[in-house]
Amino acid sequence: MVDVAYKIVAFLITLGLLVVFHELGHFIVARLAGVKVLRFSVGFGRVIWSRRRGPDNTEWALSAVPLGGYVKMVDEREGTVDPADLPRAFNRQNVWKRIAIVAAGPIANLLLAVLLFAGTYVAGVPGQRPLLANPPVGSAAGAAGLRAGDVVVAIDGEPVASWQELRWRLIKAQGHDTAIIAVERPESRGERTTHTLSLAGVKPADWEGSALTILGLKADFGPPLIDQVLPGKPADRAGLKAGDRIVAIDQTAVRSPADVATITNAKPGGDLVFRVSRDGTIFDAPLTAEAVDQGGRQVGIAGVRLRVDPAVIAGLQVTVRYGPLDALLQGARKTTELAVFTVQMLGRILVGDASVKNISGPLTMADFAGQSAQQGFLVFVGYLALISISLGVLNLLPVPLLDGGHLLYYFAEIIKGSPVSDRAFEVGQRIGMAMLAMLMALALFNDVSRLF
Repeated sequence: MVDVAYKIVAFLITLGLLVVFHELGHFIVARLAGVKVLRFSVGFGRVIWSRRRGPDNTEWALSAVPLGGYVKMVDEREGTVDPADLPRAFNRQNVWKRIAIVAAGPIANLLLAVLLFAGTYVAGVPGQRPLLANPPVGSAAGAAGLRAGDVVVAIDGEPVASWQELRWRLIKAQGHDTAIIAVERPESRGERTTHTLSLAGVKPADWEGSALTILGLKADFGPPLIDQVLPGKPADRAGLKAGDRIVAIDQTAVRSPADVATITNAKPGGDLVFRVSRDGTIFDAPLTAEAVDQGGRQVGIAGVRLRVDPAVIAGLQVTVRYGPLDALLQGARKTTELAVFTVQMLGRILVGDASVKNISGPLTMADFAGQSAQQGFLVFVGYLALISISLGVLNLLPVPLLDGGHLLYYFAEIIKGSPVSDRAFEVGQRIGMAMLAMLMALALFNDVSRLF
């Protein structure tokens, strides 16, 4: 229950900050354009708290449904307007002012993302050095000529400074047949070699989680340490002890706890030979993996709990940091990349090249908000920036009810020389409502599917 409450609070903070910034964009530009603002509300529905402030006595409100917000301006289409306020009515402004006011909300979200990313870059973004372990035989990484000890420095010409950036560059490359990987090798003395990595084996649905594993790209964490040996299990009977390092299994080098699990799980009831390092001595420990039922299938276990050597973790840690001006430029670059990628991903979903499972709703957002907050302030700030970009791009889509839908009406007005008819506006709103309802239903379905 505590974890659920934590995630809910993190989600409400995320949504509240992003909504306030979005609506402030509308509010500030409306005021600059001379439009009178009647209400600034965080949330929809019944007003549960409000105060009036400012020269126009604007009502600042909190409403009952905390899933958005709005800025209510003087507008003749929404009710009777005092004759003195008619020149300041939204609907009486020229089309360019209306475009500026409506576009200001999504643009504010994108600017917020730039500032948030810039702040993380000034503080220093922690990451993991992109050091590769030996790829599995037959994998795309192996076929590309990548090998243990390679440090990835660029993908498709874009620099890579951490494992997180490596993953992001490859996600950006989805939809292409290959990616060009530039690496530095220990013996190369700074010289780079390039390798063509085939992406053909990765299905659209795989990019959400297991793409790197499918490609054979694995981080090198060194031989894993045994943290605990479970009594009576195969490892205990083979004489393994806490503090031992597992160097190889069946003559296959292991460079992470995941490597050990993958090999052991694949041989339920099978014989394995663990090569172990203890106090500088290497020896072999034969054992038979115990077969257990896991998720409806038989897997093998050795009965050990593993961890990565803290000294290895320290050696892999990197911090990506820039000065204030460079941080702003990097923040703008990353925001642009993510915004373009979001639009491209939506397009690929529409044409069937990407899975609809990529669409997430409030439950997944709450889960990720909680997880990111638990991982630290900088991770949470990065998550805020990511969701701010998503909110900005979503609101710019040409769907009636969204800001982008209103912009579509205004651009149509520019082309035809007069506003769209009330009938066209009404039909568009109904279509937009239906589209958003379908999108929300799909997002909630995906959210629930991830829970089970």
